[in-house]
Amino acid sequence: MDILETDSRYRNSSVATVRSIILKLLPFLISCYNYFALWLPLTEPDLFHAIIKSLPILCLGFFIVVHSLSLGSFSQYSKKILVGLMFSAAGDICLLWTDFFLHGMVMFGLAHLMYIIAFGFRPLRLQLFILIALLCATFFFFTLPYLHGPFLYMVPGYSALIGTMAWRALARVSLASYKFSWAHVSAALGSLIFVVSDCFLAVDKFCFPIADSRAIVMATYYGGQMFIANSIAGGSEDDFSWKKK
Repeated sequence: MDILETDSRYRNSSVATVRSIILKLLPFLISCYNYFALWLPLTEPDLFHAIIKSLPILCLGFFIVVHSLSLGSFSQYSKKILVGLMFSAAGDICLLWTDFFLHGMVMFGLAHLMYIIAFGFRPLRLQLFILIALLCATFFFFTLPYLHGPFLYMVPGYSALIGTMAWRALARVSLASYKFSWAHVSAALGSLIFVVSDCFLAVDKFCFPIADSRAIVMATYYGGQMFIANSIAGGSEDDFSWKKK
């Protein structure tokens, strides 16, 4: 088969896939708009606020289910990302109430654990691990003077989990043409944005207030989760196998 014809078919398939993904993401995009449009006060959280805040993440779970059903298969990777999103939605609800903040950290820690399992440990890329570990340690020592009680243990534990999640997502990215995967890039981008979101949240809560912190945290959080969820629909290295021939 002519290589140009194969490339053209791949591009047409990619365009169709993007259109399909955008349509399936509409509930997520609408629910995000509703969250920022309503901008409910944090002083008196209630069940309605909990629904509005967690709905975008639940919509991402809906996206994964619908996309998997449209493909006729529900991969193990998709299932793990879906479970991670459900833990995240539970964490969203917990964080609304100060008394349940630690519970929220546990829920998000479990979410990151599911993402780590989904991303796997191949390739290992220990140099990347060392770099991210140093960054996590630096951030912890920056926040350490402000931490008290159980947060002295919870924050470094949570940092280790989200740092490992970012390491495993980034380690899968390859720029080689025959190994390049939009799925891997999407997961890596989502993990980095998620890290940024949590850094802003930690500094604002434990260290000092940041102007417009809530808007920054939620925008990056929803964006990061969207890219991670989209990684179930991205092309894999198998899509480029024809380039090896």
